[in-house]
Amino acid sequence: MIIEDKRAVSIHYTLTNEQGETLDSSKGQDPLRYLHGASNIIPGLENALVGKSTGDKVSVSVQPEDGYGEINPEMIQIVPRQAFEGIDDIQPGMQFQASGPDGQTQVVTIKAVGEEGVTVDGNHPLAGQVLNFDVSIEEVRDATEEELAHGHVH
Repeated sequence: MIIEDKRAVSIHYTLTNEQGETLDSSKGQDPLRYLHGASNIIPGLENALVGKSTGDKVSVSVQPEDGYGEINPEMIQIVPRQAFEGIDDIQPGMQFQASGPDGQTQVVTIKAVGEEGVTVDGNHPLAGQVLNFDVSIEEVRDATEEELAHGHVH
């Protein structure tokens, strides 16, 4: 069975950056399961898996526009230290949940802490990066009606 829309797919993967550093991997864990065509994974990876089947191995390099997007400078801001009231030790790399302009919760990463305030970045941590995936396709099957209705694999 080949990978196409409305198929439940299980993959093992290793994600590396352009320097070859491993950013994420499913090794030693259960495979990643997703519903193909439901935007459960980044578009560049999903598109590269179309037509593949169980047992196939795929290496794909995903450009930022097909991954987590380019870095949006408007999502990097300096906020007053008072916004972190109750947190004594604010360090670069820490992540917090904040309310976005549309009211949705978004994760922000601390980039710098200064006298004037705290620089936060609302971009996805992998935005602007070329992502290299080595993928092993473990299983491809028809999605159930329930999975299709919910938009993800159970």
